[in-house]
Amino acid sequence: MAKKNVVLVKLESTADTGYFYVRKKNPRKHTEKLSFKKYDPVARKHVDFKEVKLR
Repeated sequence: MAKKNVVLVKLESTADTGYFYVRKKNPRKHTEKLSFKKYDPVARKHVDFKEVKLR
């Protein structure tokens, strides 16, 4: 049986509010860590979200 091509990663807010998004990632294609600028409703503004391990 083949391995899955995607894994789930957690994008955690850099504003230290504890808010996070969960997103799929193909680790074979994208080896670097993901980083997005998205909306944090707790901080009520757009902040950077960095990839951390999903436990």
